[in-house]
Parts: sequence; structure tokens; C-alpha cells
Amino acid sequence: MQSPRTGIDTIDHKVIQLFALVSEALARATDALLGGEALLGQAVVDGDQDVDDLTAEVELLIWEELKERPVQGDELRYLVAMLLIIPELERSADLAEHIAQRAVDHLGTDMSARSRGIVQLMTEVANEMWQAAADAFGDRNRVSDRLAKADEEMDIFHDDLTREVAREEMPVAIAAQVTLLARFYERLGDHAVNLARRIELLAETHP
Repeated sequence: MQSPRTGIDTIDHKVIQLFALVSEALARATDALLGGEALLGQAVVDGDQDVDDLTAEVELLIWEELKERPVQGDELRYLVAMLLIIPELERSADLAEHIAQRAVDHLGTDMSARSRGIVQLMTEVANEMWQAAADAFGDRNRVSDRLAKADEEMDIFHDDLTREVAREEMPVAIAAQVTLLARFYERLGDHAVNLARRIELLAETHP
């Protein structure tokens, strides 16, 4: 049996990998969408399986830690926090995959110029939020207040994009997809905030 410290270090390392995979998927999905790069979008869609596999691996490691020995105190709080963090990462990867699928379907080239500009702003905020969340996980920093403010900015962009759709200057089918796109980015912001709050639980533990 490996030592408790080794098991926790392994989980920590793999969760850092998950943060990196999600951040990369988000950035590449938006590049594919706005750049009209269907092949890049498909690569992001295909890469979502890597996130699913790594998520399953981390969950198994956590349950093995809980099963193989008595766990209490800080270690127990750490493992519970991880079980809350993992689903947020997996759902966020799914949202990046949804954005990438719209790139495969060439939505980016069919959107209005203003909607493209708003999406660009949304992805800049989302990328910053995700980088902050990833850094916070590695350093156990408290960034939830900062990300909550960024999330408010994301909500404003979401409303702007929704209003752009309501102008009825895009075909109905395209407008419907842009509405979904706005929701995807909004949810990514929400997940980043949720993760920051979960990470604060880790900042209080020393497993």
C-alpha cells in the first residue's frame, strides 16, 4: 500500500492536469469557433475523452484512499473537497466540447460581426477566470471574490449577446445556436466561481 502522502500527491497532480486540459480545451474551442477551423474544433471534441478518462481515474484514486484506510480530519476534508471539484471540471470540459462542436458546424463564420466580438470578450474573461482558478488550486489561494466579480462581467456579456440575437439580424437557426453559445460561456464562468469556493475548503486543510 502506498503512503497516504503519496496518494494525496498523486491526486493533486492529476487534478492539476485536469485544470490544464479544461483550460486548453476552452482556449482552443474558441480559437476554432472564431477562426472557422473545423478541424481544430473536432480535435477538441475528440480530446474530451481524455478528460473523461482522467476524471474517472482521479475518482477511483479518491475512493481507494477512502476504502483502504481510516481517513479523518484534514485528509477527509481534502478528499471530500476533491469529490466536489472533479464534477465541476468534467462539466466545464463538456461545455468546451459544446463550443468546439459549434466550430465544427461552422457557426463562427455565420454569426454577426457584433456577436463574434462579444464572444471574443467572453472567452477572454473565461480564460482569465480559469487561469485564476487553476493557479488558486496549485497555491491554495482564495480568489472567489475576484472571480465573482469577473462572473458579473460575464453575465453582462451574456445579456449583450442575447440582445444581439434578439435583433433578428441572423437566421433563426443561427440565432438559436448563438443563444446556446452565450449560455455555455455563462456556465463556464459559474463553474470557475464554484471551483474557487471549493478550493477555499482546501486552503483550510493541510493533508
